[in-house]
Amino acid sequence: MNQAQIKRALAKDFSDENFDMTEDGIYFPNHGIVASGIYIDRTNGGEWEQTSNLVTKEGRIAALDTYFGTKVKPSGLYLALFNGAAAPAANWTAANFAATAGEIVSLTEGFNSATRPAYTPADATDQEYIDNFSSVARITIVTSNELTVTGAAVLTSSARGGTTGVLVSAAKFAAARTFQNGDIYELGYRISFTS
Repeated sequence: MNQAQIKRALAKDFSDENFDMTEDGIYFPNHGIVASGIYIDRTNGGEWEQTSNLVTKEGRIAALDTYFGTKVKPSGLYLALFNGAAAPAANWTAANFAATAGEIVSLTEGFNSATRPAYTPADATDQEYIDNFSSVARITIVTSNELTVTGAAVLTSSARGGTTGVLVSAAKFAAARTFQNGDIYELGYRISFTS
């Protein structure tokens, strides 16, 4: 199969719901391909931690519509932080993300950027993934006491607390991150297709 045929076959499998949601990601059994994503993060230059993500139904549909369909690629992707107790679910969307996840939108008890930090990946070139690991988002924490972050997400809208666009991915950390004022939090995201 050539690349165009593989693209069409994966799009058809996705459309026909011929895939499995596994702990490792979305598995396409007809092709032996797994689509998965991870977040990496660290505080003040410490050790990197890694968390698997959930690519939402809205995110999967948007990727297919953009790559295989006629939708225009979004002008950017952005990272969001949240502090809610709920675990991400496939039915989360950009419209309900801020309220459902408890997105951190405060400039005084959150971080110092007026918008969600930009996700700026390098091109995939010859590898089977794309990420921003060479230029992770650097977020300066602002808090009068402590700030707790329970997870992160990737969206197509830069507006903190915004309800438009697409929620591509979200992950709840195994352990909440606790920050002090002035902490530097670095956050990256990788999505990969492996066989």
